[in-house]
Amino acid sequence: MLWSLFKIILFVTAIALLTLGAGFLMETEGGIRIAIGATEYNLEPLQAVIAAVVLVVAIWLAIIVLGLIVAFIRFVNGDETAISRYFDRSRERKGYEALAEGMIALASGEGSTAMSKASRAEKYLHRPELTNLLTAQAAEMTGDKRKADEVYRRLLKDERTQFVGVRGIMKQKLAEGDTETAMKLAQKAFALKPRHTETQDVLLGLQARHNDWSGARKTLGAKLKYGDLPRDVHKRRDAVLALSEAKGVLNEGNDIKAREAAIEANRLSPDLVPAAVMAARTYIEQGKPRYASRVLVKAWSAQPHPDIAAAFAEIVPDETPADRLVRFRALTKHRDGDPETRMLLTELNIAAEDYAEARKALGDLPDALPSQRALTLLAAIERGEGADDQTVRALLARAVTAPRGPQWVCENCNHVHAAWTPICDGCQGFDTLAWKPAPETDHAMQGGAEMLPMIVGAADAGDDTAELLDPDDGQEDDVLEAELLDADATPDGDASKT
Repeated sequence: MLWSLFKIILFVTAIALLTLGAGFLMETEGGIRIAIGATEYNLEPLQAVIAAVVLVVAIWLAIIVLGLIVAFIRFVNGDETAISRYFDRSRERKGYEALAEGMIALASGEGSTAMSKASRAEKYLHRPELTNLLTAQAAEMTGDKRKADEVYRRLLKDERTQFVGVRGIMKQKLAEGDTETAMKLAQKAFALKPRHTETQDVLLGLQARHNDWSGARKTLGAKLKYGDLPRDVHKRRDAVLALSEAKGVLNEGNDIKAREAAIEANRLSPDLVPAAVMAARTYIEQGKPRYASRVLVKAWSAQPHPDIAAAFAEIVPDETPADRLVRFRALTKHRDGDPETRMLLTELNIAAEDYAEARKALGDLPDALPSQRALTLLAAIERGEGADDQTVRALLARAVTAPRGPQWVCENCNHVHAAWTPICDGCQGFDTLAWKPAPETDHAMQGGAEMLPMIVGAADAGDDTAELLDPDDGQEDDVLEAELLDADATPDGDASKT
């Protein structure tokens, strides 16, 4: 209400002022004289004001007309105008619609449709950084590798899409099995985008596959730097790479550098069994048995393993079974309930011909957690205590078909390895091996054949008899029993693997 009143007052005031101004101009004497050549115009003050307003309006209209003429000329010449922008928006809308339909077709598995939509989108949009990627993926889906390679190479020419092009060609080379070229492309992609997690993983795997351990450690450091890897996982994998580097250097004959790398690997990950064993043997060669013992005890505390016991035995290779049993208490006092610790104590007591202690150490392991090694140890104990042939035969028959016990097994594909390796032979996974019970496959058992001299006597337990313990060789159980029972039953204390 007040605003309406205010507008009315303002309007009346404006009219009053204009009226006063017009009256003032009409009463004013004089005027404006305009001479154009021989013609002269005399305008009174009011007429002069009206003429000025008309002149301003005329100039404004002239400017508008001139702008329309200029816009028409620019449109004819192809310059951007309101009209051209209208048509551009129409083409852009059609292009993005085609691009969206192409992406939907790609997600639906319709490669040919996606390629045609990508071609239509490029016709309207002229945005190769978008349409080329869609075309390349659609070409891969339809199996047209040549077209995909051609498009990826076009992407290399643009800095914005160079990484996409390198990555696409890298994947093609990996699919073709050309790992050398793929590794070079992975290095290029890593240089373009060092934070890209997939590229880091691909490069790390290829470097490990080609034994480029130094380069792999740098890539692993980049993963830690950019926050793509927890620090504890980094230490573990860095230790694996350091150990692999040590083995490579050792094969090249550089013993000193290999020793340093082995010790570094053990420092990074004390629970890595192969690193602990290699570092301990390095200390043994250097005449530092205390350091070797310390490394192995720490590794055993984290993960009991037969290789650790074997390396611990190498510290004093010529000791008697009784002395070895005493010295091994540094290991066996740790993880005393672990099956590996119990079997190690059993072997040591068998070597010392203390079968009562061996049976006590083994306990109910053959029944609670039967394995070829545990049952073979029990057969050795029975043989040492003078059990009849039927008892020993029954235990050996159970050992033939019992599980093999822990082995180096890939946690990704369950591929069983005879020895630890940084790269799985089955799935090419990096640092995927774990010491655990393996699925039943065609692999030899761990630690069973070494006990044959204890059971049948060292003289008659040759390679042929050892092979009979493997049920995969096609022999019947009665042949195995006949071979074992025909041999001498006197145990040999020095035949223990430890």
